[in-house]
Parts: sequence; C-alpha cells; structure tokens
Amino acid sequence: MTILSFDRLPEEAKNIREEVFVKEQGFFEEFDDNDDIATHFIALECGKPVGTCRLLKGANGEYLIGRIAVVKSQRGRGVGAGLVAFAEKVASERGGKLAVIHAQTRARAFYEKQGYAVFGEEDDEEGVPHVW
Repeated sequence: MTILSFDRLPEEAKNIREEVFVKEQGFFEEFDDNDDIATHFIALECGKPVGTCRLLKGANGEYLIGRIAVVKSQRGRGVGAGLVAFAEKVASERGGKLAVIHAQTRARAFYEKQGYAVFGEEDDEEGVPHVW
C-alpha cells in the first residue's frame, strides 16, 4: 500500500468520502471548511485509491485525524490502520503531542485496536453517535 499526501482535497479523496459517508452511511454534511486547511491522505492499492483521511492541527500541539474512509471492498485489510498510523507519523513530524479522533461509536473497537481510548461524553453528528 502506498499513501500520498495533499495540501488540498483531491478528487479521489472526495469520491471515496462521498461513496462511504454520503451514499453508504447517509451523511449530508460531509464536506466543510476544514477541508480547505487540512492535509489529506489517500491510500493506494495497486495504484487504485482505496482509502482516505485528513489531518488538522488543533490547539496545544494536538492534531485531529478525521474523515477516515475505506472503500467497502478493501475493509479489513489494514488500509484504515495504515492511514491512521501515517497520519500519526505526519502529526509527530510536525511537532504534534497528541492525536485525537472524533469517531462513530460503531467504529470504537477499530480505534481502540489502534491504541485510542474514549474520553468525554458521547455526542451526535447527523443522528449518528460519536465519541472522542
């Protein structure tokens, strides 16, 4: 797997997010102003885009990894874990002290496998429960 980095939202990342978050999961407000200031990553398998995520700098050395999406045919093959690890590495190289993820509760086990722990209260994003 190869992971590429972009300063702007590339069409391939947009397509993956539309497929996963809009078409599969029914989100309406998928794209926001953070896309303009984030670093975007695309995972390629045999040259084909199969996953994406974005990285945003927060306050006090904190980085937010978000919009992690993997096409259905590639789930369970380490693409998501690879994207998270790559984003963490980039955040660390930029002086990041902490990486946080605002995740759908149904994906909690995946993020716990990556070493994350839930903090704070559960909240709602477009009718879907999320945790930090």
